[in-house]
Amino acid sequence: MTAEGSGTGGEGYRLPRAARITGSDEIRTLFRRGKRRKTRHLDVFVSPSPAAFPRLGVVVPKHRQKIVRRNLLKRRLREIGRTLVLPALREAAAPLDVLIRARPEAYSASFEALRDGLARMTEEICSRA
Repeated sequence: MTAEGSGTGGEGYRLPRAARITGSDEIRTLFRRGKRRKTRHLDVFVSPSPAAFPRLGVVVPKHRQKIVRRNLLKRRLREIGRTLVLPALREAAAPLDVLIRARPEAYSASFEALRDGLARMTEEICSRA
């Protein structure tokens, strides 16, 4: 079995480094200047990207949760962003920065509920881009 097939780190299973929003300055700017949209479980901040392609960031506040639960939620949101949000933005030719921030309700949400909420949000973002 190859590294890509095992899900243990092939590039096919990773969010490309260029598509990540990681710097605290960039995140702070998105919080301040980005247009905020809400779902039941998430806050989504959207702003034009300084790069010529869409980028994604994920913020999971503590909300009195243990690290294991935070990491699980972070992995779920990153995977949804990698497989759903970024491809839709690329297809719509929308070079936007999207920052997803988990709300306390996100910890009790299923993967499907998170995915469905972000799918609706992505459709809305792409239709306005």
